[in-house]
Amino acid sequence: MKVKIGPFLTWWGPYQISELLGHVGVSEEKHRKIGDYLAETWFNEVCQWVYDKRHRTVKIKIDRYDVWNMDGTLAIITLPMLKLLKEKKHGSCQVESEDVPQELRFECNGDYGPQKSFDFDGDCSEAYNNKSYEMIHARWEWVMNEMIWTFEQLQPDNDWEDQYWKVRPEIDFTDYPEDEEKVAVPIRWKVEGDCDYEGMKKHQERISNGTRLFGKYFQGLWD
Repeated sequence: MKVKIGPFLTWWGPYQISELLGHVGVSEEKHRKIGDYLAETWFNEVCQWVYDKRHRTVKIKIDRYDVWNMDGTLAIITLPMLKLLKEKKHGSCQVESEDVPQELRFECNGDYGPQKSFDFDGDCSEAYNNKSYEMIHARWEWVMNEMIWTFEQLQPDNDWEDQYWKVRPEIDFTDYPEDEEKVAVPIRWKVEGDCDYEGMKKHQERISNGTRLFGKYFQGLWD
């Protein structure tokens, strides 16, 4: 796989160009007037024409082996992007109460805490107080942490199931006389193994929920 994606295009118009005059000593008031003048001339149309001719660099080459274990390949790319987004983000996606723990659910009446819920679709001005905004950011932080944890588990070199095996099972490959001439022989265990299947199940459920959150709030992944 080879991926090259350039930055988003920057708009250069009359005002952006006139602001450059500030670096050579032209006052803000004066270069603003110059921008106003240029915006009313053909110069603005030229700027738009140049912008329309430019294109963001996007070059992607997918090799056949990239899809042999496509979920693992995508996990390798997604994880560092999620971590950087969490570090650099300037806003929070709106997260529904049903997707967060009880302590992050709250009601419009300002009574926050366990067993409380908030319906963003309702008509409730109280939802826009400072505490509500804090909770909105806290919800998105929690969701992002869950997505990051999930994609850490999905890395190709992460054998998270190992931690739940107390004793690894071993197959008995001994040749037994009673199995001679049989088309299929029964599997016999030299060591049956001991596993915390309940812990493994809960771990997998958390991973499944993390991928669900990733899909549900995919369009909220912005800086």
